Amino acid sequence: MDSDDDMLGAHEMGSGEDDFYSGDDDDYNESDGDETDYGFVEEDVDDSLLIASHRSQINYVVLKEEDIRRLQMDDIGRVSMVLSITEAEASILLLHYHWSVSKVHDEWFADEERVRKAVGILERPLVSTPDGGEITCGICFESFIPEEIVSLSCGHPFCSTCWTGYTSTTINDGPGCLMLKCPEPSCPAAVGQDMFEKFASKEDREKYYKYFLRSYVEDNRKMKWCPAPGCEHAIEFAAGTSNYDVSCLCSRSFCWNCTEEAHRPVDCHTVAQWIRKNSAESENMNWILANSKPCPKCKRPIEKNHGCMHMTCTPPCKYEFCWLCLNAWTAHGERTGGFYACNRYESAKQEGLYDEAEKRREMAKNSLERYTHYYERWASNQTSRQKALEDLEKTRLEKLEKLSDIQCTPESQLKFITEAWLQIIECRRVLKWTYAYGYYLPDHDKKQFFEYLQGEAESGLERLHKCVEKELEDFITAEGPSDDFNHFRTKLTGLTSITKTYFENLVKALENGLADVDTSTQGASSKSTSSKSSKTKGGVVKGKGSSKNAGSSRNSDGN
Repeated sequence: MDSDDDMLGAHEMGSGEDDFYSGDDDDYNESDGDETDYGFVEEDVDDSLLIASHRSQINYVVLKEEDIRRLQMDDIGRVSMVLSITEAEASILLLHYHWSVSKVHDEWFADEERVRKAVGILERPLVSTPDGGEITCGICFESFIPEEIVSLSCGHPFCSTCWTGYTSTTINDGPGCLMLKCPEPSCPAAVGQDMFEKFASKEDREKYYKYFLRSYVEDNRKMKWCPAPGCEHAIEFAAGTSNYDVSCLCSRSFCWNCTEEAHRPVDCHTVAQWIRKNSAESENMNWILANSKPCPKCKRPIEKNHGCMHMTCTPPCKYEFCWLCLNAWTAHGERTGGFYACNRYESAKQEGLYDEAEKRREMAKNSLERYTHYYERWASNQTSRQKALEDLEKTRLEKLEKLSDIQCTPESQLKFITEAWLQIIECRRVLKWTYAYGYYLPDHDKKQFFEYLQGEAESGLERLHKCVEKELEDFITAEGPSDDFNHFRTKLTGLTSITKTYFENLVKALENGLADVDTSTQGASSKSTSSKSSKTKGGVVKGKGSSKNAGSSRNSDGN
């Protein structure tokens, strides 16, 4: 396996969407008193210090195929050496115990005989082999000389041709070949890796070793495959942290816990609810309920697309009825209000006959409008984030070199622009998921505070996005160096830092369940009690909590 230094370096170069937020002091955030380095001065830093710093910040490692294979062989070699068994037998043990070396050791030293029987590593043959003469194959029942017969530890005899067919068939049936047993029915002896190496064709061996490699990740509680299509990297995750957001070398950021896209600060349960809601038929049914009515005869939903109340159902029904009261049109005409009104409906509504249906339709419409509000903003931020990713790539490939030539500034001193784009990408991701968070937030007091924080975050992000997207173009299209470029650098660096800090605080607030609202509510309650007590003594106390509540409520309807 490559050294940790190599893997960390590869991760640093390949990942464009690292997690910027964490509640721990040793994560990506620097200490509160430090200033972010945006590359104005280049310093020679010892590589070992950078690597040590990365180790304390990153709680996962991205593994390539060769890294996984090397780790796998290391585990096999360790078990083989400690237990004094062959590597083929060590592989069988590790497959049985889901690649847990410690579990293998514990079980083996606790009761070796029981483990051997359970996994199929037998110490003595179950059948005896004749000393001389020909031996009958247990599959094709043909006779062979002893040299042409191959047996497992159980001693059951089979010819080479039958072994080849047996291994080939099981490999093509799928990963079940990894737990293959002796062809003899009810025999517990396991077929080891050495047998596949001996009898399987080159193509079948490649399939077998692919299954073998994948089992090391899929059966390992500390590893998962990157969910990006076509990506063959795995993530080894360190336990003991609440931050599950990881980034693969393919630039895919995802949650290690649920393998959905990275969604911090929203928990996995809320994300699963939101995704189900977006893909389910529930919103279609809400739309149908809010915008259509069932035909009184065939009960199929009908949408009204013209102004007239005279409705005709589609063939083969062709029932004609009034849109308002749903009664037959033959009973309507000028005496009931004409084509655009219905006196019957109005009188029945006054009597309360349509209250329940109207109430259900109104509730469905309100629910649909509320969902649409949050979904549109969720999707809009996703689109903006995707556009920012494209703009970042274009900036790296084209704009930085051009800007460096025009402004006579080394590209190494322009990384503050890249930093700004990376911050925008991360903030768009966070902001997107705050709308899913807000949709499921029931508490009214917390909702006001949340919408205030969300609105401020969105406002700050828009300022940063506008600065790097619009104002930068003036310097790229300039004919020569501009005296205002240093001012732009300072402005963009400052906006990036402020936006980063604000979103860090937003993430922490949401992960803490907006606990500040509970604190402020208790404080307001205690102040109210204190105020009443003071008034009974003739004094007047001015409340200080009211201005904060007013600040929170001023944006309550904005989102």
